[in-house]
Amino acid sequence: MSLDFGRPPRAAENWELVEQRLKEVSAGDQLQETLTVEWRTKPIVVQVIDMPIDQVYFNPSTHRIRAQRTFEPARDKVLDTDCWSPESQDYLRHLLQALPSDPAKRDPDFDLLKESLKEYRQNEPGLITRDGVLVNGNTRVVALRELGVKSVRVGVLPETCTWADVNAVELSLQLRHDTRRPYSYINRLLTIDEQVTNGRPVEDVAKDFRIRSATAEQDLWVLSCLRDLVARSKTGPAQLKLMDFEDAQEKLRELHRAFAKAVKQNPGQADLLKENRLALIVMDFSKTDVRLADVDFRTRYLQRYLPEQLKQAPTPTAGVIPGLNRPAWGDSPQVAAAKALTDVLLQAKAVDRSSGRVPPEQLQEAAQVWEQARAAVEEALVPAGKDARVRKRKQAAPDRIYDAVQDIEQCVTDMSLARASRNLDEEGLDEAVLALKASLSKLAREAGRSIGEPGDGVAWLLDAMLREEA
Repeated sequence: MSLDFGRPPRAAENWELVEQRLKEVSAGDQLQETLTVEWRTKPIVVQVIDMPIDQVYFNPSTHRIRAQRTFEPARDKVLDTDCWSPESQDYLRHLLQALPSDPAKRDPDFDLLKESLKEYRQNEPGLITRDGVLVNGNTRVVALRELGVKSVRVGVLPETCTWADVNAVELSLQLRHDTRRPYSYINRLLTIDEQVTNGRPVEDVAKDFRIRSATAEQDLWVLSCLRDLVARSKTGPAQLKLMDFEDAQEKLRELHRAFAKAVKQNPGQADLLKENRLALIVMDFSKTDVRLADVDFRTRYLQRYLPEQLKQAPTPTAGVIPGLNRPAWGDSPQVAAAKALTDVLLQAKAVDRSSGRVPPEQLQEAAQVWEQARAAVEEALVPAGKDARVRKRKQAAPDRIYDAVQDIEQCVTDMSLARASRNLDEEGLDEAVLALKASLSKLAREAGRSIGEPGDGVAWLLDAMLREEA
């Protein structure tokens, strides 16, 4: 269910001003500006007016900064209790111009937006309720205020607008292809999860986000995994936040694909693969390095380089199934050891991110653990990489496709030169493209048989061939 934040202090004043300006616009002789929005599953046209920029309120329910709100827990708590106070509105202003992965820093994309507004002014109107709450255009208003602009053009939603409508309209506007500053990765995950939790089918949510249902399911799995990591990172006052994983999007997606493939063959090994790769993701290793952390990465490569204190693993203990009095065993020793290492790394990273709230000796200990673990992983990646290159020679299909890509790019250059000299063999080119089409069809059929969890590239190929055959 959508939260109800009530009405802001100047709601009655704003309502009266909005009504007055709507009447002035309707009674005027000039061409009226309008805005089309999706309202309760149907498009409606709303009128656009000018509003004093200091009269409008930032939207406390905006999905754009949902994850970043936890950056300062004390201010976040005030935002929950009084979202319309000057302190809460200033916190929203700060988060709207901040870098999603680190709200202590200013987002370069915000500065680009500000420069665009300075040069071209406001190309598109924002959107408000009659109470003066911004439904769309929050970030633009922050930029316009910094530029000293006194008024903002906004469309006005109908009188019957509720907070559920505010959330739905904001979502529909932000998911348009022409959005200038899309949601950050974590906020997009939270928005998808919120929609599904509110009872919407995954297929409908995926359609709104213009993604496949499988991709939406993948995003929900990633969010569940991240919430588990955040919980496991807690040590005293230190704890990671969801936004600490903002830059790990591609690595987390690859992890899901690898896990989904492994779980069909051996669920226990799938958990081991997941923990091995999570450890490297937590340590911010590159995507190519994370790929090397296979099921046997710890036992075959990493174990010999780990210091003794990081080799310790909890012994799996048996719980009891309620009502049956039968043992319910936990993780295998290998998975338990991998989880223990990941937990140590998560907690060390949480302490490092909370340097102002933990004792210096704890901070020093966490830094030492981090350095030892990273050095051990770097050592282990060397032989793992060598073995991976040997295996890769046995699986040369991706390399051959990359070679074909380079040939096609050279073909584009050759066509440009031939066109300039009017020496292009159009019939020969047509025959070659037909041969390429036939080869791609064969590739799609074989990929469909061989790949159980297709990534974005293979999924595009399969979809293109299906449309062609249809």
